[in-house]
Amino acid sequence: MPRQTLSRDDIVRGAIAVLDAEGVDGLNVRRLGSELGVAATAMYWHVKNKDDLVVLAGDHVWREVELPDPAVLGWRDATTALATGIHDMLSRHFWLITAMSTHLIYGPGKARVDDHTLGIYEAAGFTPAQADQAAATVLMFVIGATQGEASESAWRARAQRAGPDPEQVLRDTIEQINAVAQEFPRLRARLLPATEPEAEADDPFAFGLAAILDGLEAHLKT
Repeated sequence: MPRQTLSRDDIVRGAIAVLDAEGVDGLNVRRLGSELGVAATAMYWHVKNKDDLVVLAGDHVWREVELPDPAVLGWRDATTALATGIHDMLSRHFWLITAMSTHLIYGPGKARVDDHTLGIYEAAGFTPAQADQAAATVLMFVIGATQGEASESAWRARAQRAGPDPEQVLRDTIEQINAVAQEFPRLRARLLPATEPEAEADDPFAFGLAAILDGLEAHLKT
């Protein structure tokens, strides 16, 4: 029988902690059992394998996303708040973007966000088919906007596992990237110190999301 003091929720939360620190490559059932103080065999009463664990953990973190009320905020502000919440969640759990490319992450955690998202667009006046397209467009943008940060976090996790001085590895990598950029005029110019002050640039995420919502709003009015 399974150990009574060990629940599947305990296992999933433990897996999330390992994934947040080391990414998907750093997770295995035996190592997680050691972290939780149980034999690996006890884990298999609750999860089938590592893939099952990644799917459960991936769905669980979607529960962290708050669901804004469009009746209070309006559809644009509600969409902005929801997209920002998803962006923040993906930033906290960098491994999820990688996991979503190799695993089908879907359960009640993800489904509640999807259902609420569609409700926001339908309340705004989009047809169900249009709501599907709007939801997919915004989600693809959020995932793409988070990709760079998630990739850097994943790289740091790999560097941490590979050697004792990940910061030196990072410095060496940045030096190599800068050397490549020197070969291209526009990239090279951006490496040089600015000679004149420039107006503070908009946050790229906020700028891109607003541009998408402008397009959706224009489509809604046609």
